[in-house]
Amino acid sequence: MTFEGATGEWDAILKRLLDLHPKKIDLSLGRVIRLLDALGSPQDRLPPVIHVAGTNGKGSSIAFMRAILEAAGRSVHVYTSPHLVRFHERIRLGRKGGGHLVSDAELTSALKLCEKLNEGAPITFFEITTATAFKLFSEHPADYLLLEVGLGGRLDATNVVERPAATLVTPVSIDHPEFLGTRLADIAFEKAGILKPKVPAILGPQQAEAFEVLSGRAREIGAPLSVAGQDFFVREEHGRLIFEDERGLLDLPLPRLVGRHQHQNAAAAIATLRTVEPELSAAAAEIGVATAKWAARLQPLKRGRLVTLAPEGAEIWLDGAHNEDGARVLSQAMADCEEKAPRPLVLVCGTLASKDTTAFLRAFKGLAQEVLAVPVTGEHFARLPLEVATIANSIGIPGVACESIESALRFLAAREWPLPPRILIAGSLYLAGEVLYLNGTPPV
Repeated sequence: MTFEGATGEWDAILKRLLDLHPKKIDLSLGRVIRLLDALGSPQDRLPPVIHVAGTNGKGSSIAFMRAILEAAGRSVHVYTSPHLVRFHERIRLGRKGGGHLVSDAELTSALKLCEKLNEGAPITFFEITTATAFKLFSEHPADYLLLEVGLGGRLDATNVVERPAATLVTPVSIDHPEFLGTRLADIAFEKAGILKPKVPAILGPQQAEAFEVLSGRAREIGAPLSVAGQDFFVREEHGRLIFEDERGLLDLPLPRLVGRHQHQNAAAAIATLRTVEPELSAAAAEIGVATAKWAARLQPLKRGRLVTLAPEGAEIWLDGAHNEDGARVLSQAMADCEEKAPRPLVLVCGTLASKDTTAFLRAFKGLAQEVLAVPVTGEHFARLPLEVATIANSIGIPGVACESIESALRFLAAREWPLPPRILIAGSLYLAGEVLYLNGTPPV
């Protein structure tokens, strides 16, 4: 979904590309390889690739790596998905001193070429836009490409890079069971598909079932393994983040990104970078950890149109968490906030029907005083607010259905509060994108 108004030829092309395949998602490599061959195999002319898979924490880990590498003077391409407000967020072109989101002109030119060479053949939107990104990355020199898997790994369109510099698998949990399977082992098998022979593999914290699959695959193909809690460690000590591996100890500031889970994401990022650049400076790690930004990951909203609608003095947080594991770490972060500065917590929530809304909301039982359910605008598979409110009530959290995010905030503003509330907006990345658009604070 793109919330920002259509502004050019690139938008018209993207709309046409949506119709090239009857399914939004159809995991396969054949179609994208066919198009990449027609483009002259740009995936073979990329800068060193760090390939990242996992269920939660991919984007944050990439944000840490980008910030650290740029602090070290490296130029960094970045490919992530989905976007929150505007498609251009998916493709960041690196240059010395910091990169930039792909321009309208650059995107239009690459999309036109891919559309022409595809000749109307069936191909999913993600596949053809990934080919577009690879074409752009191959034409702009950079020191690294941070490449995020779209879905799964083994059959994901990004998994055409034969020999990345390193692979990272962030925590694996249940998500997208309709595509990846309902067992953790099945999902881990798909994520393990990005591991390559003799290419260093870094594993963030994993549940035992997922770890067994991932580590087994690494041993099978001869991928050198570095594991959180075994080969590298992180802890908070006296208000500092302490990272340690066989190369030594780093005494770092706490991450700018909020939540204990971000400590693990920062550690995985540092471990990965120390694998590809053993001499990476402590100063770069310190700057990167302190400055990394990633939109809609416990992002505080302090100004903007929506903020003006909330109760005066309210604390507003936005997060794209949408599955059970994401809700668990998010509720822990809110509990930490409550311990430091007590406020009534209100969850403003919109979810998709494909997600386990009951499991998501259950993580907030005893923490959130109520749930205000809102629509996820423009998504055909979004749950109705009344359905989300009913689920909240069924698990013991008072739930109220609201017509919109704006009406939910006005509803809260009309009350008297003993303390200004802490408002958490979460449940869907699409909802997060809508909030950033409506608030006038899109990612840059």
